[in-house]
Amino acid sequence: MGNGKNLIIASPNAALVADSGVPALLEQIRPAWKAKSLINRVQRLVAVDPSSACQRLLNAAIHDLKDKIVIAGIDIAREAAKQYKLPPLEGVEEIENYPTAKVIDLAYRMGLLSRPEWRRVSRCYEIRRDLEHEDDEYEAGVEDCVYIFKTCIEVILGRDPIHLLKVTDVKEIVEQSDPVTASETLVDDFAHAPQPRQTEIFKFLISIALDKDKSDIVQQNAFTILNALEAHVQNAVKLDVAQHLQTKIGRVKLERRHVRVAIASGALPYLRQNQLKDFYTDVLAQMKVVGTSWGAFNEHGELLRSFREVGGLRFCPEAIRKEILLWLVLTYIGTPGGRTSYGNIRNVFYSNTAAPIIREIIDESSSLIGDDIKALQKNKSVMALTSDKHIARRMESLIDIVDSDEDDSD
Repeated sequence: MGNGKNLIIASPNAALVADSGVPALLEQIRPAWKAKSLINRVQRLVAVDPSSACQRLLNAAIHDLKDKIVIAGIDIAREAAKQYKLPPLEGVEEIENYPTAKVIDLAYRMGLLSRPEWRRVSRCYEIRRDLEHEDDEYEAGVEDCVYIFKTCIEVILGRDPIHLLKVTDVKEIVEQSDPVTASETLVDDFAHAPQPRQTEIFKFLISIALDKDKSDIVQQNAFTILNALEAHVQNAVKLDVAQHLQTKIGRVKLERRHVRVAIASGALPYLRQNQLKDFYTDVLAQMKVVGTSWGAFNEHGELLRSFREVGGLRFCPEAIRKEILLWLVLTYIGTPGGRTSYGNIRNVFYSNTAAPIIREIIDESSSLIGDDIKALQKNKSVMALTSDKHIARRMESLIDIVDSDEDDSD
């Protein structure tokens, strides 16, 4: 920024600026910057010429912002500049000559400033620019100087540089020989990472989670971290990652691992619908092979746990979802009871293994399947079974699950 024309505040206003708490704000500046001569000059000028002091403080803030851009990574800066049509940026040396307004925009696009912060810093620059272009001497208001002081210190000079999460940081976590979980620090760092870095990290995690040459623990670690970070990924990243995942899968039939990773990364809704339909059709076919009889309880557990891991009913195409729901209901409600081989009397024969998992699956999708499960009360197969009062009670218990969800949403 050029030196421009000094802002001028009448000396009575100097006292007002001092009384507004500006000297106390200066104490919030990071020690690394507080020790610099530029800040020393600002401190000396506050009491006699607040106008010049706030100009110099804004200069310091822009220099600090440039340093933070370099610390965050020139690779991220380059991608952000390209994506948002800012002046091209290839190396560190170009940052020094980057236009001030574009430095502010670049910091925002890199995730170093939030949108409200970007607006505040941009407003400071507008005040400075307007004053520099006045033909006659311009007297800045006290509120202008206080605004610049507060913004420059609270948003920039008072904050430590952001060390953006790197792919290598995530790689070190994922490739540990023991199961890992995502720490709060990792999740927070990812949430504050700019779009290009989030994309890099997600693509890396997907590649590891799908790499059969990696150990089971490393693949599971990648899946675990994906799942933990998904809630904080930007929507544009999900679209980019979905295209990346679809390219890796190609046109072959979806495998269970593809679907698990797509769900964990938030990309499943963006995959080819025909492939999803074929996948869940195969799931239904497997259910039909196992059957709804309580005698298949040895197979129900693995089958239903696997179904939950690929999203349960949440991502099934509607027609297939209704068929799978019917299978779940018939398996859950069971058949009329009688005497067991051990001589015990059971009111209903049903799979003890399947029942609790089915309740969980229905509960997880209750808002989606409420009308469908109620409609099954008129299904011929269901009606034939629920003529038995004990089985009817089991059907009612499933209806209670979806009704409870409806009550909670009211």
